Parts: sequence; C-alpha cells; structure tokens
Amino acid sequence: MVKHIVLFKLKETVAPAEKQAIMEQFKSGLEALKTKIPVLRHIEVGINMNPAESFDMALVTEFDNMDDLQTYATHPEHVAVTQIIKDVKEGRSCVDYVF
Repeated sequence: MVKHIVLFKLKETVAPAEKQAIMEQFKSGLEALKTKIPVLRHIEVGINMNPAESFDMALVTEFDNMDDLQTYATHPEHVAVTQIIKDVKEGRSCVDYVF
C-alpha cells in the first residue's frame, strides 16, 4: 500500500472569508473523488485549525501501489478538482511512502 500525503499553502493575499470558502470547496471536491476514482482506497482532507502553522490544508490518501497513485493523479476528475485552488495556491509539499 502507498500513502500519499500532501500539504497545501494558500496565498496570504486572499481574504480570510474567501480563503475559507475555497478550502471548503476544495475539501468537498477531494472527498467526492472516493466514489469517482476506483483506485482510491482511502481519502482524508483536513483544514488546518492552528494559525501558528504555515500550511492551510492536509490531504491523506491510500492506494494499492504507485501505479494506482499515478492513475489518481492524472484522472480527469482529480485534475478538475485541483483547478479549485490553482489561482490561490502558494505552495505544496508531498510525501509518498509504502506501508
């Protein structure tokens, strides 16, 4: 199994209310992928509640193997959801590991 963990940082120039709305829309869109992408075994999405930390969101997903992770990454439904934050994303960090 492969665990795929991604942290997202949104631009500080986005108004707080707009930022919160975008994060909630992104979270909902990502969570909906569970029923749309068969290779996606598990998904968890969280919005950071700790203002002292620098990242705004966390995504944790699980796949059977790296090929399935690649299928997910390029799946049209996933690509469409990523467009929700494309204009406000400042940074992204990722770790993929076998467990």
